[in-house]
Amino acid sequence: MNARRFFIATGLAGAAAPALAASARAGDFPNPLLETHTGQGLRFYDDIVKGNRALLFNMMYASCRNVCPPNTASLLQVQKILGQRMGRDIMFYSLTLQPDLDRAPDLEAYARRYGVGAGWTFLTGARKDIEAIRRKLGFFDLDPEVDADLAQHTGMVRIGNQARDRWSMMPSQLPPARLARSIAELAD
Repeated sequence: MNARRFFIATGLAGAAAPALAASARAGDFPNPLLETHTGQGLRFYDDIVKGNRALLFNMMYASCRNVCPPNTASLLQVQKILGQRMGRDIMFYSLTLQPDLDRAPDLEAYARRYGVGAGWTFLTGARKDIEAIRRKLGFFDLDPEVDADLAQHTGMVRIGNQARDRWSMMPSQLPPARLARSIAELAD
């Protein structure tokens, strides 16, 4: 779903950063084993969400020619602004919408193609696990037909800090400095 439809559908038109639903607190996050673009296994909650650091999540797929390339380009600018904090107290995670097609080597090629640096990890896993995570993070449309259409996937990012129980969703196409500031505030 695009950002405009998200804000209208949720009744948050004009809102800058809607909060993650209260049901998405620490113990409610799924904890499946996922695979990184480098072939490493990580548990979603234990290894990724849990802790006191700023997190950014987005959804993408390696063969996307629609919203993914500009979103990735925008997030690369944010990554550069955040500099040395990336990989330390700020982490980016991109989850594939096509886990049956996007295996670790495909995600590695995508990351290499865009020049993604330290602190940004691409994730794949079992379809049911990716779907559970996608829904928990709020990356879905209430209309099942729209939700099933990959061409309609969102240009939003979920940012948060589990230890502080602070979560929001923002358009990935915000000015990079503004998005970087919001992310850094969650880490400070």
